[in-house]
Amino acid sequence: MSSLVVIPARLASTRLPGKPLADIAGRPMIVHVLEAALKADIGPVVVASADPEICQVVTAAKGTAVLTDADLPSGSDRVWQAVQSIDPHGQYSTIINLQGDLPTLAPQTLHEVSKVMDNPAFDIGTLVAPITSEEEKNASSVVKVACHFAPDAQQTPALYFSRQPIPWGPGPLWHHVGLYGWRRTALARFVQLPPSGLEKRESLEQLRALENGMRIGCSRIAIAPFGVDTPQDLERARRLLGA
Repeated sequence: MSSLVVIPARLASTRLPGKPLADIAGRPMIVHVLEAALKADIGPVVVASADPEICQVVTAAKGTAVLTDADLPSGSDRVWQAVQSIDPHGQYSTIINLQGDLPTLAPQTLHEVSKVMDNPAFDIGTLVAPITSEEEKNASSVVKVACHFAPDAQQTPALYFSRQPIPWGPGPLWHHVGLYGWRRTALARFVQLPPSGLEKRESLEQLRALENGMRIGCSRIAIAPFGVDTPQDLERARRLLGA
């Protein structure tokens, strides 16, 4: 299944302003993510940003960028505006939303989320990885997913997302990876919906989808590519990528 991959990125991050352009091993972070998406070779890759500086960096790296409206409220809205610009006639029925702060992403990861979208039971696909430490378990920046995998199952529905450790009781906890596959029709519907109560409470967009009856499917991977949200995360990425 050929998909359109869209990477939303913005300079105005609350915890780490300017992070898409942060230097990691001699290249801006957004370029690392762009290169990983291109290596996956599952379809065209576009960076969607309201910041001309990001678009210029992407273009200089021989990537494709779409300048989006600065007043859009979320990354999903940026993705949808870019989709309408790049693919106005609906050639791509599956949209992969890849966060621009995953510089250690393995290209194969995009194929894993694409597999979820092969299942017609799901409107949205995403990825989870096992939580392996108390620090990861308790960090509010690590989003957890309430889901249960049957023995040997690779996919399962997501029941809830939270910044708190969920669910209660013995068993694995799952770290949500900020990567989504959308059916084009689901994304078009999602961006028309108002922010939901639980979305605002947890500050998690995906809860809007669940609260409006959309089904999110999870596929499990062995290790979560961590997101860069803080200066400490950025230093870790620099160490891992050899800066």
